[in-house]
Amino acid sequence: MTSLPTETHRKLGLVIDLDTCVGCQACATSCKEWNTGGYSGPLTDQEPYGADPHGAWLNRIHAYEVGEGPHSQTVHFPRSCLHCEEPDCVTVCPIGASYKRVEDGIVLVDPDTCIGCKLCSWACPYGAREYDYGDGVMKKCTLCVDRIYNEQLAEEDRIPACVRACPTGARHFGDLGDANSAVSQLVAERGGFDLLPEFGYKPVNKYLPPRKRRDSGPAQTRAVAPGHGSGATGATAERLFAWIDRVLSC
Repeated sequence: MTSLPTETHRKLGLVIDLDTCVGCQACATSCKEWNTGGYSGPLTDQEPYGADPHGAWLNRIHAYEVGEGPHSQTVHFPRSCLHCEEPDCVTVCPIGASYKRVEDGIVLVDPDTCIGCKLCSWACPYGAREYDYGDGVMKKCTLCVDRIYNEQLAEEDRIPACVRACPTGARHFGDLGDANSAVSQLVAERGGFDLLPEFGYKPVNKYLPPRKRRDSGPAQTRAVAPGHGSGATGATAERLFAWIDRVLSC
């Protein structure tokens, strides 16, 4: 069985804002495109235009309806490897193909030694491991390790492809082991949480909860005459958005 490092120098991971994710699939498609020939080998597709298209996707987005009636909202939930601090997917690997890096905490699979036994996928409660039937090995999110350290890329591009592609800024990347990093501060400010913390795997990736919807009661729809008070323009805009929100919720 594979052992884990006692500690890692950094804890690189993602912070995903469930409030601003719109489920556009840009992160999933950019991940697929970048990893077609990436660090863990190409992500193959079988019969992409046939009756039964299938293949390996390292990032998937689910949509859930939360609440009922006019107070309901759709939450889009991206799911990929969480690069846990205590990952069972690593410790169950019988040959050491699955491992956690000491230098940055990224969990990877060595495609040259993986035998495709699928033990790691059974051990992962998040369903983050994908078996590639084309190559006969397990594959997973690598945080684009071949991209984030690539000095041939512009500095702004040295982030995971999913983060670079997100049009709403719902995905953030950084060192969650550094309390002063931008991602750590974001988690602290917004009450970021672990997925299924009761399992004790200590996922590095965090999720930011959806914000509560603004009050869209009748009082907010009353018009405000221009020039009445220093914040008249802002107040009018707030009432307009509240009215739109109320109409679309009916």
